[in-house]
Amino acid sequence: MTKLTLFTDLIGIIKDKASQSKAALLSKPTTLSLLRATTHNSFTPPTHKHISTLLSSSDGSRATASSFLELLMDRLQNTNNAAVALKSLIVVHHIISHGSFILQDQLSVYPSTGGRNYLNLSNFRHNTNPTSWELSSWVRWFAQHIENILCSSRILGFFFLAKSLTDGEERVSGLTNGDLLKEFDSLVTLVEGICKRPNHASNESNKNKNKLVDEIVNLVSEDWVVIESVVIVEVSEIKERLGCFEFGEAVELVCCLKRLEECREKVVMILESQQRLWDLVSDVKDKVGMEVYKEKSKVQKEGRSLRFSESDRFSARVINSRDSLWFPSGRLL
Repeated sequence: MTKLTLFTDLIGIIKDKASQSKAALLSKPTTLSLLRATTHNSFTPPTHKHISTLLSSSDGSRATASSFLELLMDRLQNTNNAAVALKSLIVVHHIISHGSFILQDQLSVYPSTGGRNYLNLSNFRHNTNPTSWELSSWVRWFAQHIENILCSSRILGFFFLAKSLTDGEERVSGLTNGDLLKEFDSLVTLVEGICKRPNHASNESNKNKNKLVDEIVNLVSEDWVVIESVVIVEVSEIKERLGCFEFGEAVELVCCLKRLEECREKVVMILESQQRLWDLVSDVKDKVGMEVYKEKSKVQKEGRSLRFSESDRFSARVINSRDSLWFPSGRLL
């Protein structure tokens, strides 16, 4: 740790003490809990006790939850300190994974516009010292990961990291082809984002380890266990429906499966992954690709043109007559 880093951390400690004293004097318990959970210390994550106290203090009426979310987002988006930003993101992640329904509901509608760069941290930079510069890359990556989780959760219709997926196969079997492909695309995007994780030396000595970074790595590893299980269920359902996809859907499906397969090397390197997933992805990709090839060859022999436009993409697809004649799994009504 450099002298500059030590000096910066000392200033951070002074700021934390001053802010917490002010919140205590003004009798603002939620603000005080948030400040305690999101200190300027660059090497230690917020304790579970501080996070639990914070979430419980904000769990009540919708108005209370909304005020807390606004306070948390102000803390996140107005800081220029990487440690504070990362700890604020950890709190957001805990809301997604373990928060009450009312907190999750308020998070899902904040801000009302949603969309890309939801947390507005894609350009975050904190270059006071080497540690803060390194942590900045983790802020940008972890924020993007959380945005992707929120996007996938909106598409699936629930916070899937927090919900038991014992009925996952039944839920997926009831989706239309278009909805299934839309969900699958969002999950592939989520996996692609995980693969962009900054370098993390897991074999560092305990002396040099940053426990704040370790906490983020552990949280995303826990996310992956759920994400992988959802992806396996969806790819298995896609396999059941082979032969039931329109040409445009099949093309989109091949593209998604290729994108997922390209993540394999990185995922295996940084996470514990089931071989079953990659065998399934490879098998389904080859079979769907063969369907696309046969359909294309058939059309070319018949001299017809085969085109599909942006309006045919699964993101804008509507239910057609074929969907009403078949179960999503491919069985006749």
